Amino acid sequence: MAFIACALTYTSRRISPITTATAFSLTAFTPRTVTSTRQFFRTSTSTSCSSSITSLKAATLDKDTLQNSLGVTHPSFDILSKDVVDEFGAYCTHYRHKKSGAELLSVSVDDDNKVFGITFRTPPADSTGVPHILEHSVLCGSRKYKTKDPFVQLLQGSLQTFLNAFTYPDRTCYVVASQNTKDFYNLINVYTDAVFHPRAVSDPNVHAQEGWHLELEKLEDPLVYKGVVYNEMKGVYSSPDSLMGRESQRSLFPDNTYSVDSGGDPRVIPELSFEDFKAFHEKFYHPANARIYFSGDDDVLTRLEMMDEYLSDFGPSPESKPGSVVQWQKKVYDEPKWIKEPYPSGADQPETHMVNINWLLNDEPMTATEELTMEVLDHLMMGTQASIMRKTLMESGLGSAITGGGVMSELLQATFSVGLKGVEKENVKKVESLVMDTLKKVADEGFSEDAIAASMSTIEFQMREFNTGSFPKGLSFMLGSMSKWIYEEHPTEGLKFEAPLAELKEKIASSGSEVFQNMIKTWFLSNSHRSVVEMVPSKTLESEQLKDKEYRLMKIKESLDPTDLQSIIDNTANLKQLQAAEDPPEARATIPSLKLSDLRREVIEYPITVTTDENDSGVTVVRHEPTSTSGIAYVDFGVDISSLSLEEVQLLPLFTRIMTETGAGDYDDVALSRRIGTYTGGLGVSLMMSPVRAEGSDPSAVIDGNNMVTKLFIRGKATADKTDELLSLYKLILTDAKLDSRSKVLEMLKETRAQMESSVQGSGHSYANARMHARYTVGGYLGELLGGLTYLDFIKELQEQVENDWPSVLARLENIRNTILNDGKARDGMILNLTGDSVVQEAVKPAIDDFLSSLPGKPDGEKLMNFYQNEHPWVTAARAKMPAIADEGFVVPTQVSYVGKGGMLYSPGEAVSGSTSVVSRFLRTGYLWDHVRVIGGAYGGFCQFDSKDGFFAYLSYRDPNLAKTLDVYDATADELEKSAEILAGDEDALATAIIGAVGDMDSVMSPDGKGWLALRRYISNETPEKRQKFRDEVLGTTADDFKAFADRLRRMKDPSVAVVSSKAAFEAAKEQGKEMNLKEIV
Repeated sequence: MAFIACALTYTSRRISPITTATAFSLTAFTPRTVTSTRQFFRTSTSTSCSSSITSLKAATLDKDTLQNSLGVTHPSFDILSKDVVDEFGAYCTHYRHKKSGAELLSVSVDDDNKVFGITFRTPPADSTGVPHILEHSVLCGSRKYKTKDPFVQLLQGSLQTFLNAFTYPDRTCYVVASQNTKDFYNLINVYTDAVFHPRAVSDPNVHAQEGWHLELEKLEDPLVYKGVVYNEMKGVYSSPDSLMGRESQRSLFPDNTYSVDSGGDPRVIPELSFEDFKAFHEKFYHPANARIYFSGDDDVLTRLEMMDEYLSDFGPSPESKPGSVVQWQKKVYDEPKWIKEPYPSGADQPETHMVNINWLLNDEPMTATEELTMEVLDHLMMGTQASIMRKTLMESGLGSAITGGGVMSELLQATFSVGLKGVEKENVKKVESLVMDTLKKVADEGFSEDAIAASMSTIEFQMREFNTGSFPKGLSFMLGSMSKWIYEEHPTEGLKFEAPLAELKEKIASSGSEVFQNMIKTWFLSNSHRSVVEMVPSKTLESEQLKDKEYRLMKIKESLDPTDLQSIIDNTANLKQLQAAEDPPEARATIPSLKLSDLRREVIEYPITVTTDENDSGVTVVRHEPTSTSGIAYVDFGVDISSLSLEEVQLLPLFTRIMTETGAGDYDDVALSRRIGTYTGGLGVSLMMSPVRAEGSDPSAVIDGNNMVTKLFIRGKATADKTDELLSLYKLILTDAKLDSRSKVLEMLKETRAQMESSVQGSGHSYANARMHARYTVGGYLGELLGGLTYLDFIKELQEQVENDWPSVLARLENIRNTILNDGKARDGMILNLTGDSVVQEAVKPAIDDFLSSLPGKPDGEKLMNFYQNEHPWVTAARAKMPAIADEGFVVPTQVSYVGKGGMLYSPGEAVSGSTSVVSRFLRTGYLWDHVRVIGGAYGGFCQFDSKDGFFAYLSYRDPNLAKTLDVYDATADELEKSAEILAGDEDALATAIIGAVGDMDSVMSPDGKGWLALRRYISNETPEKRQKFRDEVLGTTADDFKAFADRLRRMKDPSVAVVSSKAAFEAAKEQGKEMNLKEIV
C-alpha cells in the first residue's frame, strides 16, 4: 500500500493527484504510486502555453444521465445544494442525513473507477498519535466483519484500485476505489462498519498491537516498547528531513492543533491510554463529524441507501462537529523566531546544518483568486530548477540541496518553507539573509513576462489535463473538495478554477507582475510571523535516544512488583497468541468477497501499429490510439545507448539531468526552462534498460540477462498544435545541451548526494533490495550501479573529480553525446512512440515527419546488432564486476531496521508459471504481514518476486527487529507448505488469493500510461499469447503450486542478506548469530 510521505510537502487547493503531506497511511506499500502536483513541478520543467490550452477537449459524456443524478432524493436525506463543476464534468449533490447529521457529497462523473471515502475531523491535543493509531486500529475488525484484520482480507481478495487510510494533522480519511461495482460495494460496507463500529474500542489488544505496549517474555529480560505505529514513527523521527518538517510546522503554530504531532512522537506515544484512545473515537467518529464522499458512474440512490443503513444507527450529536473545529492561528510574532534542534548524523557524515525559513501566510481565509495567485507565485519562485528562489539558493554554494516544500495550502492556513541542507555552521545566517534578499529583489523588480506566462501555463495545463496516472481521479477530486469542506466551506468550492483563473489573467494583463510583487510585500516581507529552524548535527543523538528509552524502561520495570511483571509477561504471550491464531471459518465468512466467475479472463491489450523506417528516415515509429486524449499528444523518443562502455554508464543519470537543466543552443538554463514551459505540457529525460526475451526462447522461461535493449528516452506532452515545438525541444536538448557547466554539475551532484543519503535512512528497504539483486543478475547489477549504494559511492567520487579535474569529466560527457549520436548508427537505434486519439494523430503528422527528417545520423546508415539474438555489449563487463554473494550491513543513524534477504528461485531457462504471482502475493499479505508487521511490530513486511529473472527477496520496513525478522524469513517455506495443505481443502481461500493477484494485474492507467506500457511490451518481445497464458495460469492456480513454491524457497540458490540499520542493531544481531560485513553509509 502507499506510504504517504510523513514530511511537510506542498498540496494545492485545486484537485491534484495527491494525498498530502503530514499524512500517515495505514500501510507502507502498494503497487499504485501516489504522485503529488508539487513533485511534478519540482521534477520537470513542464508548462504549456495558455493560448494552446484551448485545444484541450473534454471526453464525451452522457450529460442527460449525469444531469438526472442531481435530482435523486431519499427520505432520510435533505439536499443542501446542487452544483455542476464544469471544469471536470462532475455533477455534485450535497446531502445531509436527517437523523445523524452526516454530510454526504455525491459526485456523478463519467469514470468507472469508483471512489468512496469517509473523512472525520480529528484534531489532536497532544503528540500521543491517537488519531494515527486509531486510523490503523479501526480496520482491525468490526461489528459485522469479525476477523482480526478485515483490511488484510480485502487486500488479499479484492479488485481494489485504491485501499488505504491516512491521517492528516487535523483529519483522518478512509478511502476505497474499484472498477468492479460488486467489489466496490463490498469495500464500502467493510470500511463503513469499521469506522463506526470498530472492535478496537472494546478490545485493548488492538490498541496494544497497532499503537504501543510493553513487551516482556522472561522476567530477567529488559522491558521493550512494541507497536506498529510506535515503530513507524521511530522511523519518521530518524529522518532529518522529517524532523525539520515537523519543527517547521510546530514553530508556526504555537497555539492550535498543528503544534502537536498527529502521527505521534515516539517519546510521547506510550502516554496514550486505552481509555483516552476509546474516548477519542467516541468524540470524533460520530456521523455528525463525518464527511462522506462518492464519485464515479454508480447509482446515486444505491449510495444513499447504503449509507442510510449505517447512519440510522445514530442520533444527533450536537457536540461532535463544534468540538472538532480547528482554531485559527493568529499571527502573533513581533519578530521572527529562531529554533535550534538536533538531528542524527552518521559517524562519517560532514557536520553540516540544515536551515528552513518558514512563514505563516494567512490568518484569515484567502479568496480563490488569492490562492491561485499564491500557487503561481510559488511556481515562479520554486517550481523549476530555473525558478529564482531555487536557482539563487542552489547557485549560492551555501548548501547542497533545497529544503522546504514552498507553499503548503491544504490545511486551514497556508505556509511557505524554503532553505538548504548541507550548510556549514558559519553560513547558517547567510542562508536566511539570501532568502530575504531574494524576496526583496523580486518585490522590487518583479517577474518577467515570459516567466509569468510559463508558470501560468504550467498550472493551467495541469488543471485542465487532470492526469492522475494510476491514482483514482475521484480520490484527487475528493481531496480537493476536502480542503474546503472540512473547514465548513462548500465542498465544491475548492474544485473550480475557471473564475479565479480568469480573474488572475485579467490582473496580469492590466498590471503585469504587480499582483505577485504585492503578495510578496504583504505576505512575506511585512509578515513577522516567521521562523527559522536550524537543525544541528549530532553524532550522539541516536545513542542518547536509545539510552533515554532504556533508562525509562528500566525505571518502569523497577517500579513494578513481580505480580505486575508477570502480568506483562502474560499479556505479551496472550497478544502473540492472538496475533498468530487463524481466524475461525465463521469469522472469515463474514468478509464479503468476489467469485472467480466475477473476473475477466482476458488480458487487456493496448493495440499499437509499428512502422519501421518511417518515411525512409531509419526511425521506428510506434503509435497507440486511445479513444480520447483530450487534444494532447504524448511523445516518447528513444535513442540507443548500447555503444557506450560500461564505464560511461554511471554518468548517464547526470547526463540526462544536464540535458534539461543547464541550457541548450542559444538558450541558457532559465530561457530553456521558460521555452519548455511556454510551449509544452512537460518533458523529461530518463533511461530504459529493458531485459528482453531472446528470439526463439521459451516465452515462459527465466531469461539469462544476456539480451537487453538500452535507450535514453525523452518523454513529453503538448497540445496537438504545439507538438512541433515539443519535438524541436527534443532535438535541441539531444544535440546541443550545454555540457560545459561545471558549477551546475557540481550543484546537481551535491543535491543528488544529499537526497540519496536522506533516502537511505527513510527507504532503506529499496537500497537493500537493489544490493541483493545486484549479486545475482546483470539487470540487478546495472540497476544498483545507477541508483543504489554503489551509485552513491560513485557520486561522491565524481564530485571530487569535477572539483579537481573538470576537463576529464567534460570529455566523458561529450563522448557520451558523440557516441549515441554517431552519424553512422544513430538512426537505427531511434524509436518514436506516439499516443494520441485519431484527431491528434492526424494533426501531428506533419510535425512528426519534419522531426524525423531533421534528426542526426544517416537514414541508411549502419545497423545495430540484433539485441534479440546477440549478447548486449555491457553484459560481459557487468558480469565481471558484479559484487560477490555475501551478507552485508549498511550502517546509518536510525532507530529502525530495513531487513532484506534474497536469492534465485529459478535459474535461466526454467519455466515460471503465473501461479507464482499468486503465491508471492499470498505471502506478502499473509504470513509476512502477520509475522513481520503484526507480531514483529514493523511498519511493513513483504516479498518481491521477478518472474522474468527468477530473483526473490524478503524485505521489511521500519522494523524494530533484525535477527528475529531473518528468522521469520527462514521459516517461510515451512509455513507456506502448511498453508498449501489448508488451501487444498478450502476453495474459497484459494479463490481469494487468485482474485487479489488478478486485481494487481488490472490497474487503472491514463492514456499516456497505456501507450508507454504498450511500447515496453513491444520492446521486451513479449507477446499477447504469453500474457494470456500467464493470466490463465494465475486463474488456474492450485494448492500444489503453493507447495512447489515452498519447495523453491527451501532450495533458494545461494541466499544472502542486506540490511540497513544502526550500529547498535548490528551489534545485537551479531550476538544472536547474525553477522554481516558492515559499511558506514551516512
